[in-house]
This record gives sequence, C-alpha cells and structure tokens, in this order.
Amino acid sequence: MLLQGQKITLTIDDLADSGDGVGRYENIAIFVPNSVPGDRLQVKLEFVKKNFANASIEKILTPSSDRVRPSCIVADKCGGCQWQAVSYPAQLRTKQNIVLQALQRIGGFSPEMLTDLISPIVGAKDSLHYRNKVTYPLATGKDGNLKAGYYQKGSHRIVNLNQCPAQDERLDPMLAELKMDIHNQCWEIYDENTHTGLLRHLGLRIGRSTGEILITVVTRDWQVPNLSVFAQTWLERYDKVVGVILNCNPDKTNAIFGRESRCIAGKDYLLEKFAGLTFRLRGDTFFQVYTEQAEQMLKIIEAELKLEGTEVLLDAYAGIGTIALPLAEQVKQAIAIEIQPQATAQGKLNAELNGIDNVVFHTGKVEELIGTLNLHPDIVILDPPRKGCEPEVITFLRENAPDRLVYVSCNPATQARDLKLLCEGDRYQITRIQPIDFFPQTSHVEAIAFLTKL
Repeated sequence: MLLQGQKITLTIDDLADSGDGVGRYENIAIFVPNSVPGDRLQVKLEFVKKNFANASIEKILTPSSDRVRPSCIVADKCGGCQWQAVSYPAQLRTKQNIVLQALQRIGGFSPEMLTDLISPIVGAKDSLHYRNKVTYPLATGKDGNLKAGYYQKGSHRIVNLNQCPAQDERLDPMLAELKMDIHNQCWEIYDENTHTGLLRHLGLRIGRSTGEILITVVTRDWQVPNLSVFAQTWLERYDKVVGVILNCNPDKTNAIFGRESRCIAGKDYLLEKFAGLTFRLRGDTFFQVYTEQAEQMLKIIEAELKLEGTEVLLDAYAGIGTIALPLAEQVKQAIAIEIQPQATAQGKLNAELNGIDNVVFHTGKVEELIGTLNLHPDIVILDPPRKGCEPEVITFLRENAPDRLVYVSCNPATQARDLKLLCEGDRYQITRIQPIDFFPQTSHVEAIAFLTKL
C-alpha cells in the first residue's frame, strides 16, 4: 500500500494530457510534473488515492534521452509551460499520440482506420518566442513589490516573471519596465480573495508581421489616477506601441476581461497581416497565439477543400473571421456565426478593410441560429470552444447533411466525441485528420478533421 510522503523509484513511461509524466508502480499510475518519458527517478508521493498518486521529483537517477535543459529559469514552477524539459521531437510524438488515443478511446474508431487517416503532426518552425499575446495576472508580493507572471500549476500563486521565452522576444524588454512604472505609481493591486484593489492584469499583444504593440490594463474600476499620463509616456517610450487600452472587469470572477474597453492613448487596435489580408486586432480580440501556425492551418484547409468558387461556406464559431474572410475570396458566399457582438463587429470591419463583400456575419449562439437562418451550405467549418459542439449543432448537420465538414479543435476528447456522433449511421466519413502544434512547450494540441457526406 502506498503512503503519502513515501519515496519510491519510478520510470516514466508516458506523458498525460495534463502535461505530467506518468509511470506505474504496483499497478498504480503515478503522475509526476516536470518528468520526461524514459526518466528513472526517485519521487516523493504527495497525494495518494486508490488508483493513482501524484508525486514530486526528489532526484533524477537516470535522465531520459529526451530530457533537455529548460529555456526558462522558472520552468519547474510556472504553469504556463509544462514541457520545457521535453525535447521538441518528443513533444510532437506525444501530441500525435494524444489525438490518436482520443479518437480510439472516445471516438471508438479502429486503430487500422486511424492509421490511414491521421497525417503526421505539423510541428512549429520555432518552438520558442512564438506567442503574439500575453496577459499577466498581477499581485503584491510579501516584500511589497509587484508580481506579474503566470500561475503556478494548480494554484493561483503567481510565478513572478520579467521575461518569458514563449512570448515574442520583442515584448521582453517591456515587462520589467511596465512593472516598475505600475509599482512606482502605487496603484493598488487587485486581491482576488477580498475583491479589493484596482489593477488586475497587464496584457501585451504584438502583430507578428507588423511589430505593432498594444498595451492593455485590466482594472476593477474605470478610475485609475494618472493612467492617461502614463499611457502617453508608454506611447512615447516604445515606438512600436500604437495604443493603450483600459478594460474594466468589476466582477468577482476568474474571467480576465470585462465587457467593455476604452482607448486611453493612441489607437484601440493594431494591424496584423494574416493569410494575405490585413486584420485589426484589439487587446481583447480572440486570435490564435501562434500566428504562423494559424496560417499553416489555413493553407492545409485550402489545399484539402480545393475550392472552385461556386460553394456556399458556413463558418460556425467564426470569431473575427480569420477563417471565413480568407476563404471568402475563394467561394461564392461565406456565412459567419459568432456569439460575441464585439467579434462580429470586428469581423465586419475587417471584411470592409479588405474589400470582401460576400461575407454575412450573424451574432448569436451557433446552436440557436444554425437551424433558423434557412442555411444551405455546401461546406461547414466548425471551430468550437473546448467543450465542443452543442447537440443542436450535431443534429442540424446530420439532418441537413452539407457535403463537407471541417472540424477544428483544441480539445481532442470533445472532438472525438463529436466525430463519433457525426459519423454514426454512415452519415459522414472522415477523410483526413491533421494534428498541428499551436502551443509548443505545452500539452495542448490542435487537430483538423475533414469529413464528407456519404
């Protein structure tokens, strides 16, 4: 029987979806953060249940051949990246397997079928310095100094950072200076336990192709003394900063952004070149954090669909139109559904900015609108949130049977569940599944599934 505090020798066999390494001891799964498949470790059991236990590394007895030196000095503490100690080829192998296992276990698809369907994962050219956006929670340390960084895994304790190897390196010089400005101004920092204080988060977003930068300050109240003065100072200090945004989130919530933002200095958007188009991005706009990989995904979709210009395309969960707008130029008509009114407004603006006039944006929940708009699309693009598609969406697709579906997902489990439902009764068949790495150094993986009507 295993006991909390017990020390054991363990060999790590695999990486779990959570990012932890996992090995087996006396037929019990032991999860170990910061471990690598192939590691032989002495670990200390921190939490023990009947069928599994969590442990921490006491000593690396024999390192795995896939163990590398982390690029970040706080990689063992920070919850932002789980796999800094894992070689990038090993990360890709694991992500490929995560997609495969989800399709087998949850989707019920046979290994023989999947061997022919799943293409090798598309890795990233750069596994570091790729994030175009970072949003750091703020806190006051025990020494009274300002802390900004990512949460320690499984907690709301902030790991203090002055730079991050995952973010675009052009942002690195700014973080420490902005923290110093905030500290010297003596703005009260938000305390999530008491729901008091003012400043909650500091956000930075950069256009990867343009270099334009937005600074976003998230507060509990609109009244921030001297913020407009500092906003102007930041515009003058950093020649690539084009705007400073104030977002107010007065609610007692873990959500980062509130419902309203105001431009304090400069512009409320930056320009980004994406897929041959120009996009306006605000500080709170959803946009894939790895711009270049998002472009790779779009190229894969375009190559697979082989559009002829006669199709009607529906982009469900459309956001600001990063899929609908590039594809609109290649189809007869594009229809976009998006729940967030701000995103719909930005989508319309970006369509106008690029001279695209064959896209219609609708605001609302996909599950409520898809059956009421008298839609007859030839192709449907699905890119739902992590929870996957609502049952009403699956029902509409099965009953109306568009010729082709493209299902993009950042959650292999819910994607596998929905693919199973779509394929039941030989309604659809999967023709290809393409994993792609949008989040190097983490356990997250994206996958694109292509389906055709039978």
